[in-house]
Amino acid sequence: MESISYVNQKRQILYVIVTVMIILVLDHWLKFHIKTTYSLGESTIIFPNWFELHFTENPGMAFGLTLGGKWGKIVLTLFRIIASGVIIIYIQNLIKEGVKSATIILISLILAGAIGNIIDSILYGYFFEESTYHSVAKFLPNGDGYAPLFMGKVVDMLYFPLIDTHWPEWLPFIGGNRFQFFRPVFNIADAAISVGVFTILVFRRYLFTQSQSEEKTATD
Repeated sequence: MESISYVNQKRQILYVIVTVMIILVLDHWLKFHIKTTYSLGESTIIFPNWFELHFTENPGMAFGLTLGGKWGKIVLTLFRIIASGVIIIYIQNLIKEGVKSATIILISLILAGAIGNIIDSILYGYFFEESTYHSVAKFLPNGDGYAPLFMGKVVDMLYFPLIDTHWPEWLPFIGGNRFQFFRPVFNIADAAISVGVFTILVFRRYLFTQSQSEEKTATD
């Protein structure tokens, strides 16, 4: 029965590698496309009143949030790197414990999302021109970009303006003001993190148990 456990662990390691690679390829393919074909603030409507590609750059955290200043940027990037290392160790321990493959894949989504945005922060400023509202950036393989290493901005483009209306005039304080949902612009890496975290929170009782093969091994 040891061989069953070993094969299961090898399979789950493969799941981690494949999940991370798929997210990273999709994430940076889209980021590269947007960065080199869109000027800052440019949009393409994919589905009217539902989904747009809208190019913006985020110097800080996910969904357009920021952590102020140069040192805030460095601290955030270092935190992401350390967090990614912790997640890798956590995944290794979970694989040894024999949790379900779905759990491993979901945590791998979180890892992939973190790595995806780390790459932006470390490399994009070094290898790309500055994006402006009037010009499209170029990729610079010689590394003569708009910012030094660790100072790059995260490329965001996924925008879902599901509701765009105004508050009723009779409401105090906010009456007549514009109301938008969902306002944040994000990327595939952010989406991977959100899907992973949300699904784990909702189904945590099911996910953090041994897989059937591991249960059989423990029983035998």
